[in-house]
Amino acid sequence: MHYHVLTLFPEMIEQGMGTSIMGRAMEQGLIQLTATNIRDFSTNKHMKVDDYPYGGGAGMVMQAEPVYGAWKHVTESIGYKPRVIYLTPQGKVFQQSMVEDFAKEQDLVFLCGHYEGIDERVLEEVVTDYVSIGDYVLTGGELPALVMMDAISRFVPGVLNNEESAEFDSFHDNLLEYPQYSRPAEWMGKKVPDVLLSGHHANIEKWRREQSILRTLRNRPELLEDAVLSKKEKQYLDQLRRELAAEQSSTGDGEE
Repeated sequence: MHYHVLTLFPEMIEQGMGTSIMGRAMEQGLIQLTATNIRDFSTNKHMKVDDYPYGGGAGMVMQAEPVYGAWKHVTESIGYKPRVIYLTPQGKVFQQSMVEDFAKEQDLVFLCGHYEGIDERVLEEVVTDYVSIGDYVLTGGELPALVMMDAISRFVPGVLNNEESAEFDSFHDNLLEYPQYSRPAEWMGKKVPDVLLSGHHANIEKWRREQSILRTLRNRPELLEDAVLSKKEKQYLDQLRRELAAEQSSTGDGEE
């Protein structure tokens, strides 16, 4: 996987990706990163890349030509036009299914805006995917790009030490991850569940799966609409819903 980030702050991208698991993956050649400074393609002698918006309004708008020049530089360097992701609150909200889809690509271009946005004409010309990481506004697209690259890289073969880690993370099968425990077996009076100490792999897997369903029901119930569940797991979920409804009723949470 080769990431190409079009940005006004390449050092921010390079520093953010240069540590921990992502940094190790780059050292091993499993992922590559090229941060291209949009300002290098300015046609202004002062290297400006923004100007006032037509029609008036607050703030400045990034001009089309420097963005187009940076994009063209990338496409010419790799010999084809890859998917271009524009990070914007107006985009589709980033989720796990998109992570797995993007991870299939050989190259991905991230376009990071700043100020009041980017001239719409160049977006229409080069962008293939409009993506948001949530319903809030940031000062630029660099942090969302880092979030997306981190998530996508987990599905690049060899990036994670444990090949199963990405497969069983939260949102696999649209479920949240089960609780995790490590040594010691008892800490501050709290014990690790007996099933995890049993060595019985089938029972452990069943417990983990049930805990994922329970945690999803309590914290993100909307995810269950698209969860991949067996017949027995659906029956277990129905049982949990009845128990939760009874619990809420007994505590008054279900009253209007």
